[in-house]
Amino acid sequence: MNKKAKLISVDDDFDNSIKKAVELYNNGKVFIYPTDTIYGFGCNPFNDKAVEKINKIKKRQGSKQFILLLDSLNTLFDYVIKPKRDYEELLRNIWPNPVSIILELNKDKKETLKSETVAFRIPDHKFCMSLLKEIKLPLVSTSVNVNNELPLDNHLTIFEKFSEDVSVIFYANNEGNKEPSTLVDLSGEKPVILRKGSTKFAGLIQKYI
Repeated sequence: MNKKAKLISVDDDFDNSIKKAVELYNNGKVFIYPTDTIYGFGCNPFNDKAVEKINKIKKRQGSKQFILLLDSLNTLFDYVIKPKRDYEELLRNIWPNPVSIILELNKDKKETLKSETVAFRIPDHKFCMSLLKEIKLPLVSTSVNVNNELPLDNHLTIFEKFSEDVSVIFYANNEGNKEPSTLVDLSGEKPVILRKGSTKFAGLIQKYI
């Protein structure tokens, strides 16, 4: 019988939650955590075994890229090439927020992440930002569900379904129905909204359309 994941409240035990999440990340483990949108599976995106494990848990093809969370634009610019248009002002106005932006990776990161583009987000969430500032690297964020099923938004339901698949389930005491992040592709000449989430920002991108 597989060992069941430990449940940890990030609100009741914040400092130890961050410490434990850093340890899991550095050791190539998979965990579940709250974000500024829905709960996410998390791991180090540069650890192939951890990424493969999430794909297996979600029963999805490995060719689809995960959203990566970052702590700052300075970190982002280590991973992407300069966009075809100057979107830095737009990014500064949008983030931190539940908006994920697809950008073209630089040459080194294309080889490492085996992709031309990746969706990034600077989250508006205390736990996520504290963890990101500690690890100083991107963090995988992908919905807690099996492929083609609805994402789960309650830690007890998540525990019932995935407790034997991950090391720890971090949860927030105040839970509610949340939408996935708004998803925008900025890798081309003009912004393309691929998914509408809770954040509406048509006015912000109007000057770029």
